[in-house]
Amino acid sequence: MENTLKTENFNVTTIVEFVLLGFSDIPNLQWILFGIFLVIYLTILMCNSIIILIIRIDPALQTPMYFFLSNFSFLEICYVTVTIPRMLMDLVTQKGNISFFACAAQMCFVLMFGGSECLLLTVMAYDRYVAICNPLHYPLVMNHKVCVQLVTVAWISGVPVVIGQTCQIFSLPFCGSNIINHFFCDLPPVFKLACGDTFLNEIAVYVVAVVFVMIPFLLIVVSYGKIISNILKLSTAKGRAKAFSTCSSHLIVVVLFYGTATITYLQPKPNQSEGVGKLISLFYTILIPTLNPLIYTLRNKDIMVALRKLLTKLLP
Repeated sequence: MENTLKTENFNVTTIVEFVLLGFSDIPNLQWILFGIFLVIYLTILMCNSIIILIIRIDPALQTPMYFFLSNFSFLEICYVTVTIPRMLMDLVTQKGNISFFACAAQMCFVLMFGGSECLLLTVMAYDRYVAICNPLHYPLVMNHKVCVQLVTVAWISGVPVVIGQTCQIFSLPFCGSNIINHFFCDLPPVFKLACGDTFLNEIAVYVVAVVFVMIPFLLIVVSYGKIISNILKLSTAKGRAKAFSTCSSHLIVVVLFYGTATITYLQPKPNQSEGVGKLISLFYTILIPTLNPLIYTLRNKDIMVALRKLLTKLLP
């Protein structure tokens, strides 16, 4: 009996740090990956900063749509800064050691910014809905005060939920291995290290995912259903093309972000392959934030005009 108790106490250990495997399975490519991810990170910082600067200084872009876009660009900078610098450090040092607290903090910020992104994309869809379906009431409905309130709700409403959920997850007992087969502390790989019954914790994750991923996504779908219905009623082809062009960029971003987030957080834990999970995470933490500025600038005439004006001033 005593031996059994000793064995049980030995198995349920107090983990003080985790080890992120990252891309240690391909050691020959570590420096190449470092170079690629460094360029991607600097590109994300530069492109989003330019978008924020252009919107800030150009009088023609002082509208609700671009106010939301500037907030989205700043959110993207925050989102990638939580994961990529840490990953770059691990690629240089070839050590993935991360303290228990740092791992919890990283997960908390990833979920917090991810949740804010879901809500902000919903706000942006609502803005397009009002602009296209109720154009006469648009200046009244989307006044500056309402815009600030919507952005504030998107930024802070998920904070207490995410902090509570992170505390709940890291209060679980972790037994055996402390190795996380991932490049950052994400929910699915950390859950796999927990021992005991995690059923209630997984249910809590699904509930939060439904509230912050599925409900906003359904609201976006409803908004775009009404938008497309109104666009098709427009009499001129030019009017339809202009209306579609203002929505297409946002719709592409929504599909990319929600598609990968749904696969990651709404898939049952036993069905998740670690390799596939890592690849999908690369999409929504690195690739999509890289594409977003390009999608919003290259497909937006107002942004391109403002960018040319800025370049003309800087390079006479």
